Amino acid sequence: MEIPRNYEINLTQSGRMAGDKPDWTLSRNPTEVCNPLCRYFRCGRKDLDFKRNPPWCGWVNSPCVGYRCNYALCIQKKLLPDGRCALFVKRKTEEEEKPEMLESGLRIGAADRVRKKLDKFGI
Repeated sequence: MEIPRNYEINLTQSGRMAGDKPDWTLSRNPTEVCNPLCRYFRCGRKDLDFKRNPPWCGWVNSPCVGYRCNYALCIQKKLLPDGRCALFVKRKTEEEEKPEMLESGLRIGAADRVRKKLDKFGI
């Protein structure tokens, strides 16, 4: 039994319907959602063709799926598991307290280290 053509579902590599637009904006500058044209995006297979529009994956011979690909890399190490760029995410943790400073402007313990180094050089 043959399935009528209008009932066939054509899915792309990412599982979306063919012809659907990706959920990112193609831009050379970093955006909130990782995209294949970002200057920090790299393909782990080194098989991404930027000359085509949209960028073309030569390994699976279809448009690049961006952060959903297992081989997607960020050279800044800012690609989060959900595809967001960590350059745009604010940290929720607070910075640790800065070391206490002495009246002279040196950190506690810094004077001892300086003294040891000077003794080492015989000064």
